[in-house]
Amino acid sequence: MEKTQAYLREIISNYTETYPLSKKIYSRLEHGNYPSEGDFVKDLTAEEIEFLNKILPEAIEYAKNEMDDKRSQQLNEVYELLY
Repeated sequence: MEKTQAYLREIISNYTETYPLSKKIYSRLEHGNYPSEGDFVKDLTAEEIEFLNKILPEAIEYAKNEMDDKRSQQLNEVYELLY
């Protein structure tokens, strides 16, 4: 989960200036000790899940376009857990 958290923090950091909710999620990733993606997702509010549902598809697509299969796979795993 450590690498996945780093990917998520990087993506979310792009939104912290515009969306206050992203700051909450970023802080949760910084200070939370989540052993798995599932544990992280279980700790999210409905509003945070909705926010991630909006930004993750673009991030996953970007990783695919950059041929970063590992990143796209890990982000996709989180995205799938949101449903």
